[in-house]
Amino acid sequence: MAGLAAGAALGILFAPEKGSETRKKISGKGDDFKESMKEKFNEFLDDISEKYDNVSQDETDPDDKSGSPQEEPDKKVKTAAV
Repeated sequence: MAGLAAGAALGILFAPEKGSETRKKISGKGDDFKESMKEKFNEFLDDISEKYDNVSQDETDPDDKSGSPQEEPDKKVKTAAV
């Protein structure tokens, strides 16, 4: 992504146009890149949030109305002797 942005900026810098036009194009490309990164970050946060919700739902017993996590009665806790 960074390479694409750098290539676009270099292409604009070497284009035969007025400096003010070049600055406008660079600014526009920077804004486009910033918006693209915001969208990707928001998608990432949504994905993480969805996965967290799925995990927290999997840990609770769907038949239990209290919402407490399921307990496995056969598991024993092992402690280390010091």
